[in-house]
Amino acid sequence: MLLSQNILVFHTDGHNPHAHIFLTVRPLNENGTWQYKTEKEYLCIKDGEEKGFTASEFKTAQKQGWKKQYRYKVGKKKEYLTSSVAQEKGYERIDKHPKSSRYGRQNPISEQWNSDEQLCIWRANWADAVNKMLARNQINATIDHRSFADQGITEQPTIHEGYIAQNMEKKGMIADRCEINRQIRADNQMLRELKTQVSKLAQAVKNSIPVIAETMETIRNHMIFTQYHLLHNEMQKEVIHDWMNHFNPILNKYNTVKKKLKAKVTERKELNVQKDKTSILNPIRHIKLNQQLTTITEEIEELKSRKEQLIFQAECSTDKDMTNLSKKYDQMNNNLDILDSQDISLKKQLEKDAAAFREEKFHPNPEQYTELLDTRIQIRPDFRDKLIEQLKGTFDKYYDYHRRDIATNEVDYLNVEDPDVFSHRAWELKYQREQEIRRNQPARTKKKSYDIEL
Repeated sequence: MLLSQNILVFHTDGHNPHAHIFLTVRPLNENGTWQYKTEKEYLCIKDGEEKGFTASEFKTAQKQGWKKQYRYKVGKKKEYLTSSVAQEKGYERIDKHPKSSRYGRQNPISEQWNSDEQLCIWRANWADAVNKMLARNQINATIDHRSFADQGITEQPTIHEGYIAQNMEKKGMIADRCEINRQIRADNQMLRELKTQVSKLAQAVKNSIPVIAETMETIRNHMIFTQYHLLHNEMQKEVIHDWMNHFNPILNKYNTVKKKLKAKVTERKELNVQKDKTSILNPIRHIKLNQQLTTITEEIEELKSRKEQLIFQAECSTDKDMTNLSKKYDQMNNNLDILDSQDISLKKQLEKDAAAFREEKFHPNPEQYTELLDTRIQIRPDFRDKLIEQLKGTFDKYYDYHRRDIATNEVDYLNVEDPDVFSHRAWELKYQREQEIRRNQPARTKKKSYDIEL
């Protein structure tokens, strides 16, 4: 398949090298002239059946009894009818253009070029070409044109950040999109570590208590991290909802006042035009128009005052600020959709982790339960420290130890584990260690003490 194309390569500062490839959207004839992208398609009718025909196809279809439809006024309604039916009933045609499909008939070659199947073929060919060049230059890397889902990868894909968000980050500000990507990368890192642990478990002894204990604590850590992420998202959504609930009525009132003000200004202009056209010999008409102008001017001033009050309530200074506020409102609404979508993925991951945890929990024999519990108690402090480090690294200043405790309790409840059992057993082990240390200490000879009187 031959295409006319332009390729623009960007590699000016050594960062983000990329190319823009421009392709034609219509094919060429053999003589070098352009073919059509789309062709008009008339929706014709015969015996109650409607079918589309191009201009060249209609010549043949017309002989077979197919007729074009035009718009006619039928009482208070507008309907598409054939000319013969409309003439019999005496309806008036209100549009000279026949009924046609909305986008016309697309050129089949262009349709193939723009299809998802063709795009996948091009992407696959591009990946093959790049991988061959990487191998030829002995670069240990490959690319894959397929999505994570098609590759069987369970990690979450990052979202597009854009130069605006990246510039905000360079200036020391936190961009929502970059923050979401940081959280996604942290989740993916945790998921990769979890997969590594599962892989290690598969290679270890099937019922090895230390391996099972380590795997269970790893899964538990990942579940707490995921649950914390959900709670963090819930906090973000509450903040966004509060912000939107505060500014939504102000923006609605502002837009309503703005529309009314625009209508009143237009009405005043029309009255001024009427006044200019009114003869000076018609004083009564002049007086009436002046009264109307006075009334509408007062209404305009009142609307202007109301608009200024709303701008002040929105903590803005100008109409441009209100426009920017409206755009920010739309962005906040979009952020809610992103968070909702992310929550769905996190909840699915939490369910998978819970199933994996239950599976590991029942690997050992019942008589090994105490040994497994003791092993988990011994390694839990290290895992807790690692979890706190990961949470602080991901959420930075938004890390909250209260939220971490809530996430921990919810995960233990989901895994049907009683924290009191762990606490009581941990106290028993500590007491046993202390008693053992005392027993191992050498006995000291007791010396008599005498009171010395001075």
